[in-house]
Formats: sequence, structure tokens, C-alpha cells
Amino acid sequence: MIRRLLPLAVLFVVPSLHAEFKAGAAVVDITPPKLPVLVNGGMLSRYVDKINTRVNARAIVATDGKEQIAIVVADSCMMSREVLDDAKKMAAAKTGIAPDHMLISATHAHSAPASMGCLGTDPDPNYVPFLKEKLVEAIAAAQAELKPARIGFAKGNAAEFTALRQWIRRPDRIAEDPFGNKTVRAAMHAGAKWDEAVGEAGPEDPDLSLISIQTKDGKPLAVLANFSMHYFGDKDISADYFGLFSEGLQKRIDPEGKMVGIMSHGCSGDIYRVDYTVPAEQRPKPTIDEYTNGLLDIAMKAYAGIKYGDQPVVAMAEKRMTLQYRVPDKQRLEWAQRIVAEMGDRLAKTPTEVYAREQIILHERQQTEIVVQALRLGDIGIATTPNETYAITGLKIKAASPLPYNMVIELANGGDGYIPPPEMHAWGGYNTWAARSAGLEVMAEPKIAAAAIEMLEKVASKPRHQWKLSDGAAAKAVLALKPAAYWRLNEFTGPVAADASSHGHDATYERDVAYYLEGPKSQAFCANGNVNRAPHLVGARIRSRFAGYGDHYSVSLWFWNGMPNDGRDTSGWLFSIGHDHGLSAYGDHLGIGGKSGHTGKLIFFTGTDEKAVVAGKTEIPRWQWQHVVLVRDKNAVRVYLNGGLELQTENLIDPFQPVGELFFGGRSDNESNWEGRLDEIAVFDRSLSGEEVVKLGVK
Repeated sequence: MIRRLLPLAVLFVVPSLHAEFKAGAAVVDITPPKLPVLVNGGMLSRYVDKINTRVNARAIVATDGKEQIAIVVADSCMMSREVLDDAKKMAAAKTGIAPDHMLISATHAHSAPASMGCLGTDPDPNYVPFLKEKLVEAIAAAQAELKPARIGFAKGNAAEFTALRQWIRRPDRIAEDPFGNKTVRAAMHAGAKWDEAVGEAGPEDPDLSLISIQTKDGKPLAVLANFSMHYFGDKDISADYFGLFSEGLQKRIDPEGKMVGIMSHGCSGDIYRVDYTVPAEQRPKPTIDEYTNGLLDIAMKAYAGIKYGDQPVVAMAEKRMTLQYRVPDKQRLEWAQRIVAEMGDRLAKTPTEVYAREQIILHERQQTEIVVQALRLGDIGIATTPNETYAITGLKIKAASPLPYNMVIELANGGDGYIPPPEMHAWGGYNTWAARSAGLEVMAEPKIAAAAIEMLEKVASKPRHQWKLSDGAAAKAVLALKPAAYWRLNEFTGPVAADASSHGHDATYERDVAYYLEGPKSQAFCANGNVNRAPHLVGARIRSRFAGYGDHYSVSLWFWNGMPNDGRDTSGWLFSIGHDHGLSAYGDHLGIGGKSGHTGKLIFFTGTDEKAVVAGKTEIPRWQWQHVVLVRDKNAVRVYLNGGLELQTENLIDPFQPVGELFFGGRSDNESNWEGRLDEIAVFDRSLSGEEVVKLGVK
């Protein structure tokens, strides 16, 4: 997988109506003074009695003369809202900064002292009060450093340093959850075993974003970075790559000074550093220092191009919401109570015991309060979530922000667990098993994303950006052929697949879909460096309804097959036209053969006899984008694969289309629905010529 690294630098246009912009920054050591200490990040409780690297709280305070805000990033796995609310109240008394103008977040280092109870680990009772005092000290120290300043923004593409760890499992390889049920359709790191997985469950976010603050004469004060990668992994007490990056920035930018480098945690709930799309023997195996230095190289290229403004507006908004927990039903609660009673006073020793205890905790709590914030520094927006937020959620928030330059900091102002998009709850996996680490209501993700966007609108005093994927040359070529419908399939969520033509033939996503993954040929289908987007159908279909086309129509689409070619009798169906009321044998059907015959090759049949299959000659590789065009011309069909004629047949019966139902990724009887991605589907109410088919191809 080859990705380009493109730095971006921007210049701010800012109003001159505010008082002088000032900023200060500080670092405070939060390494526990007493060892051993409990450490978060694992399923079971553990104490650590050695320090590998110091852990710190890094703070920035900024003001435009009207508003004053504080940003703190602490080397911690998670910090509870209750702990942070106490620290903010204490800091407000000392500094005068309003508690709702303080953003305090965790880096999510899995090797940091435990300040919050999660799964099998309780908060360390000696460390929590110490941490609160140090957070207050960090804010006060940054405020004491306030001086006239200027600010700038940049971002680089660090795609090589982040990848999806949440993968979708094959429908015949569903795994068991801790409650004894086979529910795990998607799981962390399932992509490590290619034979068990069909593809990634979401997009990544490659942005390595930087907010740089300098004195008016150009002396570095602080750089706040943001990146979406879960954690690297380190031994003993450690700040992980977050701390190494922060120190590396300071050494590279201001080796003789006191500049504060900060790495904040981007939306990384489903993200890790290992790219499972690469064969295991070819995957890079960097050390934590090599990984960090690679990120620093990208950051420094972006940093070199930053231009600064010295009168940015400072604003901050906060919203508190009460969300419900997914509490156990009577049967699960009784199951949990029996297990916990058998444990007595001892700690949990197995995942089953951990999750039994969590059911009782959720039952007792029922609901919780969460905090969502947004702040503005000139043309820069920072939104927060208190969760382990998936990359797609961060992309949604940034796409909708009314401000041009954005970052999203997760695990801020609380540690409320994973929030998968609602559609992903049906697929099970660790990120959905009800616990404090993943216990919020199914609709938590859209509610939190909507609140973050609302807060960005408030601080920007502008409405949200109406996001739309750009049209590149290939998309324009499709539209120039005047399709009856054209679905670009770039939605963040369903159920509507919007028609990009002028005819308003929206389609519907049916059943389980992972949205906004990378689609084919971004440079051809998009402009302005946008990434083309596509859905991954998890045994799902896309459906639309038309007036009958009779015996003249054409379909163009791109497909990416997630199943092994011999994974089941038929690998999957790409397209079917017919009726969804027991008449699925009629109409035309295009798919890919499996182990029952024509393995990995295009197959086509029409009418009632599935044995009368016409097959292509090319075996199609798994996990690669392919382009197919089906042309029905009276009683003849031609199918083109990547621009070449792949199969043809004549003397067919007329397709039976009393209602004109179109199914993509499946047939009307739901047999062998698609396991993989589809994109750029265009339907024409005529038979395309060979020359027109060529125009649809992308080299």
C-alpha cells in the first residue's frame, strides 16, 4: 500500500477587533511518587514498580483579552469526568479560568498510572489525589507564562503510521463473546489472519495536525500535535510514543529553550499502527523510537511551512449530556450475580469474571453525564469527545466544522469508553461488550458527534459546513454519459445512498454496512486531493426502484471482493434486477463464482435456470478494485471487466421487470450477499456502446 506524505501549511486571516493575543505553556511531572502503582490498559488488574520514562501533564493557556482557555494533555490511559471536574474546580479557584473553559485530556498510554476504574483495574487510591494537584499545577504554571504571541496551523499526511485494527470477520467465522454467545462479526486485530477476515470496518484518519504558538518575535512557545493512533506499547511506567514525540518536538524545534511539545490523542478507537493489508512478512516492525522519529520527520516538514497570525479570536463552548448505559437484562444480571458471588472478595481472573462484574456496575449506575467541548483559536477549531472514538467520527466532525482547520481530541474531560457508530453494535466485539469501557447507549456516537459540531458552530458563529465529495475527471465522465442514476456511495452513514445525477433516484442501504472506507482511484474520481469513499457491505445490499427498463439497460460499478475465492459456493452477487416478492429467479444476475464452480470468475445468468451460467475467463484477485460494466441489448448481454470484454451471450429471455427493482451486492432472495466494497454505481436506461464503455474506464 503506497501513500504519499503531503504537508500542508496555512496562513490565517484574522480580525483586528480583539485585544492582544497571549499564550503560555508548561510541563509538570506527574510520575507517581509512590511505587508500585496500578496501571490501566489491560483486561486484568496489575501493579507496576518500575519507571521506564517519566509521565507528564503538558498545558497551554491562551487569551485574546476577553476569553481565557486552558488545554491540558496528560500521560494517562483514561481519566474520569469526576476526577477532572474536581481538578477543574480546584484550578479555577487558583487561576480564575472558568471550569468550562478547561480542556483536560488523556494520551491513552497503556503504561500509565490508573486514575480511573476500567475492566479489571481499579483507580490507584494514592495516585488520584496526586494527579488532581498536578493538573492544577500545570494550568497555573502555563498561565504564569502568558506573553504576547502568534499562532499558526499545519498538517502532514502520516498514513504510513496508522491503520485499522477493527476488521470484519467472515460470516462463517463468527467468534464467541464472554457471555457465551456467537456474536463477534467484527473484532480488533482480526485482520492478522487473512483467512478469517473480509476487510477493514472503517476508514483511517492520516492527519498529523499541528497548532504552533510563538512569541511575537518568533520564539517557539508550544506546539500542540494531534494524531489518530491508539498507542505503541511500552514497558513499565511510560508515556509511550506520545511522550517521546512531545520531547522530540522540543528537541528539534527549540533544543536550548523551554518550548513545550504536546501530542494529543486523535480519534483512535479502531486504530493501531500495524497495517494488516500488508502480508505479515512484509510489515514494518519499527521500534518505538523509530516509529516516533518517523512521525517527527513528517511533523517538521509541515512545521517549516507555517505562517502565523497574532490576533486570533479565542472562544470555548461546552455541553453536558446525560446518556444511558446499556444495562443487563434480568437473565444476564442473574448470570453476573452468580459469578460475582462465587468470586467473593478476590479480583477477577478471567474475561468472563471481568464482564460479570461490569454488568453489576452498569446496573447500579444506569446512566452517566458526559462532557463535549469545542474551542476556537482564530481559524482553528478543536472539538473533543470523552470516548475512545472511531476515526470515522473524527472525520465526520472535521468535515462538518465551519472552521477551516480542525483537530478532534478524544478521551477529553472523561473516559466514557468506546462509541462505535450505531451500525457497528450489531457486529459485536470487545468494543461493544457492555462495560464501563464500552457501555454507553447505542445512539451515543451520533449524539456526541452532533454535540461537537453544534459547539463548533457556536464558537465559530457560523453554520456547519455542508460536506460534499468533489467530482474528479472520472466522475464527470460518468455524468457526461447522462446516467439514469449515479450513486457515488460516499456517505458517512445510511440508510440513504444519494443519487449524484439530476434525477433524484436515491437508493437504500440494507442491513449491515461499514461506511466511508477508501474507494477506487481517488485521483481520478475526486479533485483537490480528496479521498474517494466507498461502503463495505457486511452481507448487505443496496437497493433502488425504477420503472422497468425492458431489454435495454447498462450498469457500471466498481467492486472489491473481501471473500476468498473459494470461501463459499458463490463468492457473492454484484448486481441483480428483478422483483423482491418471490420472483427472484427472473431477471439478470451478475456475480463471482465460488467453490461450486467458476471460482473467482464473473458469472452471469438470467431467467429461472441457475445452471445456465455464462462465466468469464479471468480469475479476479481478492482485495483489489475492479471495474465491471454490464450491457443488456435486447436478448444479448456483454460484460466488460476493466475495459475488456469478459463474457457475452445471446438469445436470452427478456428480463422480467414489473417493478424494476435493482439490487447491488445481492439478489432479491438475499443469497450470497456481498462481503466487500462497492462504489461508483451508474445505471443507464440504454445499451452503452463499446466506445462509451471505454469512457467509463479509469487507467
